Amino acid sequence: MNTALSRPERPPLPLVEVRAAGAGDVGAVHRLSRPFVREGALRDRSLAELARDAADFLVVEAGAEGLVGCVGLRACADARGRVAVVLYNFCVAPGHQGRGIGSALLGAVLREADARGAARVCAATVGSGLLFLRHGFAAGREEEAPPAWRAALDPTRGSRILTRVLA
Repeated sequence: MNTALSRPERPPLPLVEVRAAGAGDVGAVHRLSRPFVREGALRDRSLAELARDAADFLVVEAGAEGLVGCVGLRACADARGRVAVVLYNFCVAPGHQGRGIGSALLGAVLREADARGAARVCAATVGSGLLFLRHGFAAGREEEAPPAWRAALDPTRGSRILTRVLA
C-alpha cells in the first residue's frame, strides 16, 4: 500500500487555519514534502528552491505537530494571455489526510486566485485528482493551461492536468 498517500480515517480538525508561509517555514515544507517526493507524487525541490519561493506557499499547522499541509501557487499567463494560477507542491501529511486540510488549502487557493483576477486555476497530479474534481476542476483542458508551465512538466511522471475556470 502507498502509505504516504493513503487516507486514514480520522476526524476532521476542529478549525483548519490556512496562512501564508514565511521564511521560517521552509524546512518544515521540505520535510513535509519528502515522503511524496520519494513516492514520485511531487517533484524534488531543494531547500534553496523552497526558500526562494517561500512567498508562493500557503500552509496549515496542527498545534505541536507543526506543518501538516502546504501548497505553492504562482500566477502566469494562460494560453489566451489571461492570468492563471498554477498549483505546485500540494501535500498533506499522511496522518492528517481526510481531515479537511486539503479542502481548506484548495479553498484558500481559489479565493486567492479570484482576488488576483485569475481566469483559471491549474494543477498537475499523478494521483486520482478526486480532491480537485470535488472542487470543480475538470480534466481534458490541457490546451487552456499556461504553455510555459505545461512545457516544464516532466512527461515521465505521467501527470495529468486539471483546470478550474474562474472567470
